[in-house]
Amino acid sequence: MRLSRKILVPLATLSAAGAIAVGSGATFTSQSGNTISAVTSGTLAQANSKDGGAIFDLTNLKPGDTLNGTLSLTNTGSLPASFSLTETSSTNAFSGDGLSLAITNTTTGSTVYSGTFGGLVDGAKTDLGVIQPGVANVFRFTVKLAAAAPNADQGKTASAAYQWDSVQLNGDTYNR
Repeated sequence: MRLSRKILVPLATLSAAGAIAVGSGATFTSQSGNTISAVTSGTLAQANSKDGGAIFDLTNLKPGDTLNGTLSLTNTGSLPASFSLTETSSTNAFSGDGLSLAITNTTTGSTVYSGTFGGLVDGAKTDLGVIQPGVANVFRFTVKLAAAAPNADQGKTASAAYQWDSVQLNGDTYNR
């Protein structure tokens, strides 16, 4: 009985140590993760300082007069955009080229149009270039009645309506 106790106690201790070693797992591990990955689309929007109103309006124009009208066009979207101007309709009862129109982007200094009033092709877009988000461009419309306008131009009228459009630029590839 005494001999069996000497053998059983160390044997039980050895068995318990082995069970603990096997039961602990003793395996190396690693883990990584990412936060939520997402995309959000941009926006196209514009603010026209005279939206829904006339750019210029004057009665009693006489030979030699010059009329200036300005408006500010701001890209209020989050994307850069290609802007254009379209003359949607026009009339001009004045003789020949006596009534002229010049449209200038005073922000960039570029001439958008210079010619006879109503000379823009109705419905055709005139490219204004790219306007970055948050950037405003000021356009000046200058209408002149020639000093040599004939007497027959008394009581004549001319009018035009305009539309401003913005279109997104071509798609890009992003590698992140």
